[in-house]
Amino acid sequence: MDTSLDIQLGLDDLLADLQFARRNQELGRLALLAYCEIRSWARQAGKPDISESATKMFTQTPCVCKEEFLAKIDHIITTLEWHQQAYQKSRNQFLQPATVAAYRSLSH
Repeated sequence: MDTSLDIQLGLDDLLADLQFARRNQELGRLALLAYCEIRSWARQAGKPDISESATKMFTQTPCVCKEEFLAKIDHIITTLEWHQQAYQKSRNQFLQPATVAAYRSLSH
């Protein structure tokens, strides 16, 4: 499997885990994902800014309340969603128009 595809699929899985944990307010799971999984994915994807941001959440400016923690998690989720959309756009750029049309008809 292509490394770029591995990174994209890893991001898809990571976002699904984050969104599920966020929706259910599983704070421990969110902390684990932010400190371990996000940092790992970001290093593999060559996104040191995301890795550093996740690290700082726990080391330099730890959250003092649940709301602050969730706000930082929401910011990271938004950032990762932006990267996911960028991957999807670049992937669609290389697909044939008929393949893109078929994909869009399935996703709606």
